[in-house]
Amino acid sequence: MSVSRRQFLLATGGLLGLPALGSWRPAWAHEGRMLAAQLAEPKKPLINPATLARFVDPLPIPLIQAPYEQRVHPAYPQRKLPYYRMEMRAFQSRLHRDLPPTTQWGYQGSMPGPTLQAMRGEPMLVEWVNALPQQHLLPVDHRIHGAERTKPEVRAVTHVHGARVPADSDGWPEDWLAPGRSALYHYPNAQDAATLWYHDHAMGITRLNIYAGLLGAFIVRDPEEQVLGLPSGDCDLPLILCDRLIAQDGALYYPVSDDPDAPWVSECYGNAVLCNGKLFPYAEVEPRRYRLRLINAANARHFNLSLTHRRSFTQIASDQGLLPAPVERERIELYPAERAEVVVDFAGMDGQTIELREQSDAILQFRVRDRGRRDAAALPTVLRAVPRIDPASAVRDRVLTLGEMDDANGGAMMMTLGGQHWSAPISETPRQDSVEIWSLVNLTGDVHPIHLHLVRFQVIERRPFDLFAWNAHRTLKYTGPGVPPPPHEAGWKDTVRADPGMVTRIVMRFEGEPGRYVWHCHLLEHEDNEMMRPFMLLPRT
Repeated sequence: MSVSRRQFLLATGGLLGLPALGSWRPAWAHEGRMLAAQLAEPKKPLINPATLARFVDPLPIPLIQAPYEQRVHPAYPQRKLPYYRMEMRAFQSRLHRDLPPTTQWGYQGSMPGPTLQAMRGEPMLVEWVNALPQQHLLPVDHRIHGAERTKPEVRAVTHVHGARVPADSDGWPEDWLAPGRSALYHYPNAQDAATLWYHDHAMGITRLNIYAGLLGAFIVRDPEEQVLGLPSGDCDLPLILCDRLIAQDGALYYPVSDDPDAPWVSECYGNAVLCNGKLFPYAEVEPRRYRLRLINAANARHFNLSLTHRRSFTQIASDQGLLPAPVERERIELYPAERAEVVVDFAGMDGQTIELREQSDAILQFRVRDRGRRDAAALPTVLRAVPRIDPASAVRDRVLTLGEMDDANGGAMMMTLGGQHWSAPISETPRQDSVEIWSLVNLTGDVHPIHLHLVRFQVIERRPFDLFAWNAHRTLKYTGPGVPPPPHEAGWKDTVRADPGMVTRIVMRFEGEPGRYVWHCHLLEHEDNEMMRPFMLLPRT
């Protein structure tokens, strides 16, 4: 039996700074029934992050990956392209000064992996190499589709999240590589400047491979963004956030159910938040503006970020690039796979410290030097035009449900999109360059961050509906007006928060090459257990 998000949060504490995990058998009300959360006790004691010294390790800044050489590609017969070789391998590093080394998996032997950078319109080649061990670092549930015992236990395939790429370079979940194998992917980079990220996407074990450390940043730049005078160079920092459970011997712990034949749990939350692979790091900064590229790389946790000293963020970009104008925000809320680029001004903070907090707990300390470079330039009031797609131009409005299949006791067994399994025939077949609306009907009690590969989209609205009318008659009956997106969601997105009891409507133009792509929930435990579906982009007529 699996557990619900609510049960898991109660069982693990769900927040930073709580005591170490103890007994995992609380009861919780679920649709009027009392259930016992069947989580297995950890076989080894776990750390309590609240007992660790804060801000004793410097913030790691991922290296910028350099190309190995120049190579030819059939799509560009008259030129050579930069070629990168990214090797996935096991390694050890300390997550905190006072912890033993932790075995992780990472690209180029680091977590996060090196940052890949590209200019818009400048294509590149990346060879993704699986040099991982034959045995998985974490518990595999062989009853999940795609993770059967007939397949290699260790498999990997890389997806650049948010990239507009040909289908054969997108990281199709079943195009996995066993150890010793590699694949050469082609990235045209024909898209606006944005903070993307790369991560594993292997069918049935994505949650485990990302938890093990297979992730990194992928940044696209363009000339229009570069003339805006935004902070750059060492004042442009990626901050990749994820949560983990860590054993006292330093090992990663991934929670399991008490059924050894079916260890899957419906969501995984840790009590330790890592920033660029470190627990409670510090960063030395100068008294000037910095650009922070915030990436939520957690399995299931959403982050609610704030700054101390009543400092605010100025958000300048979301998933797919610049917003129309800067947005002042006291808090930044990010669901798994969402990104936000913010500018923080440390001017006037000479010699002081300021903390980045998740909820009420500090996860990163900035130490402002009492001297250094200063900048007097102001942020532009206009960043980039984001022309709205007229919903009336859509050729189709697809009504797609987000659902959950429970066992006899009300425990989640699997999640679904449109009520269908991954292996069902493809039902979404948009045409190249056509405009469609997707109305995401959330029938569950959880928030689901929904990601579409290949395309960028715009949020139209979120609107409440009558769940009882839907369950009884499959009738979509709205119970209130639509809520338009707030300013920080007024740009281009590739991952959208679908709230329970709401229909989240998005509109997109299906630009890109025809072929098979996927869409899915980015709660990784859901994605791995059927909450992912293929779609086929058909050629234009």
